[in-house]
Amino acid sequence: MSGLARLEPGSMTDAAGLALEPEPVPAEQAVSGGPTTAYTALDEPAAADGVGEIGVWEMTPGVMRDIEVDEVFVVLAGDATVEFEEPRLDPIELRPGSVVRLTAGMQTVWTVRATLRKIFISR
Repeated sequence: MSGLARLEPGSMTDAAGLALEPEPVPAEQAVSGGPTTAYTALDEPAAADGVGEIGVWEMTPGVMRDIEVDEVFVVLAGDATVEFEEPRLDPIELRPGSVVRLTAGMQTVWTVRATLRKIFISR
C-alpha cells in the first residue's frame, strides 16, 4: 500500500499516472492468476462530512474474492468483470468510464483481464 498522495484544495493529481506499490492478493482472497493490488489515499477520512476516503486502487490480471465497503468508483483504465455472490446480482463489465456503486458487505469476485485502475470515494 502506498502512502497518502495528498490532494490539497486547489490542486490536482494525475490519478491515472500515480505510481502505486503492488502487493500480492492475500491467499484467502486469491482465486487464480496471482493478481496484485495497489492503493493510495488522496485524502484522509473526515467523519464530520460523511466521506470516508478518496483514493486510487488497482488490480493486475487475475481473479480474487472481496467483501466490499460502501463506495462509488470510476474506472480509469482496464477491463474486468465483477460477479456478485451475495447479494445475487447480474455481473457487471468494467471499462474506462464505468461508474459503479457498491454497498458494505457485498461479496464479489473480480476477474481482471487488463490492469484495472479506479478512483473511489468510500464511506
